[in-house]
Amino acid sequence: MKLYYMPGSCPLASHIVLEWLGIEYEAVAIPREQLKQPEFLALNPVGSVPVLTDGDLVLTQSAAILQYLAEKHPESGLLPADLKARAETLRWLAFINADVHKTFGLIFGKAKYTSEVSAQDQFGQGARAMLRRLFEILDKQLEGKEWVTGTRSIVDPYLFTVLNWAVRIELDLSDLRNLQAFRERMNQDAGVRAALKEQGLI
Repeated sequence: MKLYYMPGSCPLASHIVLEWLGIEYEAVAIPREQLKQPEFLALNPVGSVPVLTDGDLVLTQSAAILQYLAEKHPESGLLPADLKARAETLRWLAFINADVHKTFGLIFGKAKYTSEVSAQDQFGQGARAMLRRLFEILDKQLEGKEWVTGTRSIVDPYLFTVLNWAVRIELDLSDLRNLQAFRERMNQDAGVRAALKEQGLI
């Protein structure tokens, strides 16, 4: 099994899950300039990470990879078997993927949408305000919990990843105490630290 990634990008979530699973895998760092090269485009025509290969399976998209890993290793408990608990886990996974991650795209990839600097600034300002609202929702969800859904799941590494992005863009979330406590706990987790170390982030 191989995970293709760029340090600190969204594959960090899958990287953490691989560590939590305790299985053999290879993490392959891909320089940005190689993303659009024919060899990598053969794996993912979009030219982005993550890509997970497992035998003859080539899988892209963080949400799909996280769900695949959890379902392949049900003993991990990272995706509940109970229908309602499973739906709740997938709900929050989708929230982070489709709402939070997408909104960061308006900051990191704003040049894709317009070459006008003033418009890029507007995108950025609007995205920061939206991210603040989304993180407030997540902070409320974490009230009284160590994990987003109450038990450790595939949602938690994804939330940790986007929280690191918030730090990178200097989005002030210091008053959201549940999120801050969550990030501190994750930073102390052995699997998280192993993934961060392999990616050269600590």
